[in-house]
Amino acid sequence: MNHETWSEAQAETTVTVDGHDLSLAYRDAGEGDPVLFLHGIPTWSFLWRRIAPPLEGQFRTVAPDFVGYGNSDRSDGFDRSIRAQEQAVADLVDQLGLDEFHVVGHDIGGGVALRYAAHADGRVDKLVLSNATAYDSWPVEYITSLGLPKTVEMDPGAFRDELDRAFVDGLEHADPEPKWIEGMTEPWLRSDGQRAFARAAVATNTNHTTEIDYGAVDADLLCLWGAADEEQPAEDGRRLVDDVGGEVVAFDDAGHWVTEDRPAAYRDRLEEFLSE
Repeated sequence: MNHETWSEAQAETTVTVDGHDLSLAYRDAGEGDPVLFLHGIPTWSFLWRRIAPPLEGQFRTVAPDFVGYGNSDRSDGFDRSIRAQEQAVADLVDQLGLDEFHVVGHDIGGGVALRYAAHADGRVDKLVLSNATAYDSWPVEYITSLGLPKTVEMDPGAFRDELDRAFVDGLEHADPEPKWIEGMTEPWLRSDGQRAFARAAVATNTNHTTEIDYGAVDADLLCLWGAADEEQPAEDGRRLVDDVGGEVVAFDDAGHWVTEDRPAAYRDRLEEFLSE
């Protein structure tokens, strides 16, 4: 599936974040127990292109673009932090009438999932985290370096090179699929993309994961991790399991973009866990 087809399948709603009414794009497909898929930075819901669609025969899959990302609202004047994304997600699942559901989160999407699970009074049944932000293990230098005013004025060619580097360096594959790189970078290459990226990058706030009461997370936890990720190492998943319970599965030959490096293995283990 390419990014155009993914975008065409998205619906749109309005969510409220700190008093701001913002448009939020999301993909809602399949039938069965609902599963909420949360992406990270600098991705959008297209991250789940190899994972969510094959599960639609068994599960209802809901994959939003965080506010400030992808096809959601990217205007200035609102917060894009993990705390803000938690508000947007909470509004979305309430609108969709999801009383109990599973959550799968990658990167800062994992941080959002952890915050929501700690606050949601048992609504999250099973929680799957992949190379997720937690505790004080983030943000990484690549993101903070682009969360600066100079990013808005960066030469477009240099900016594109930075984006390509993020989506190539985070893979263990030597030859990534062109549709992966094109799909991930396309939203940031629009006319407002550099500004939107800078706003998202500067909103990364480690306080929003250090303040989580990890003992309040009562969901069943599975960590599916790319073992070669040096920025969000598998040890972070093991620390989460120590605090929350659960299991860590570290995939060899997989980096930060574990869903792209090992999609079949990731999908099989995810489906097994959600079906238990």
